[in-house]
Amino acid sequence: MVELPPVVARMWGREHSSRRGPKPRLDLATITAAAIEIADTEGLAGLSMSSVAAQVGVAPMALYRYVGSKDELLTVMSDSAVPSPPERGELSWRDYLAVWTRANRDFLLSRPWLLSLQGLTPPMGPRRLYWLDRLLDALGDTTLDDGEKFNAATALTGYALTDATLVHATKAAGQELAAAGVKGATDYGEVLAEVLDPATYPVLSAMMRSGLLRESEGWTEDADFLFGLNLLLDGIEALMARRAGRPE
Repeated sequence: MVELPPVVARMWGREHSSRRGPKPRLDLATITAAAIEIADTEGLAGLSMSSVAAQVGVAPMALYRYVGSKDELLTVMSDSAVPSPPERGELSWRDYLAVWTRANRDFLLSRPWLLSLQGLTPPMGPRRLYWLDRLLDALGDTTLDDGEKFNAATALTGYALTDATLVHATKAAGQELAAAGVKGATDYGEVLAEVLDPATYPVLSAMMRSGLLRESEGWTEDADFLFGLNLLLDGIEALMARRAGRPE
């Protein structure tokens, strides 16, 4: 039997502890909540064992009784900061996967500091694994085998993370570009149309000169998210059709 890593044992309440001595002043949930509050306010740049200790009113060394390192604390935070997944109700598998992926993307955007943590390790905490379980459950009665269901979940999780990262980065970059007069995708397209040499960039140059981005509002649109999401869902549906022996 594989021994649980300490941080995983802590997240699941499986860590062995002695009953001797006075009752601890703190617990992992209190420490994690304080760390999340700091990250929400200041980002990960403001997070340290010292800042968390000050938040809960103890010396920094006192935290190590509950969490082995800052990296372990970040691992716990990346799970504890995740909300509950959406309920499926009467939704079809496809509608639920669409709702699930959007909700995944949206909670990452609500806490941008999670973007740098979610892709570091596979989900091992109770909250992130519950998201995975709910998506797999929605695929339960389909023709996909277990490996294909798991890979579909991985693809949609990755898409939510990638899109949230892109939207967040674009907003940050857009603020800087606005100072130079480039206030959105429309202005960006005009800049590209000006600088692209048709001899070197024939296709991209033609697209920009035709006004591809002319009707865009801001930098990102919901239609962009839906386009990529529907590509993935169409692919999953096509795979189901192949497994069932139906025309796609």
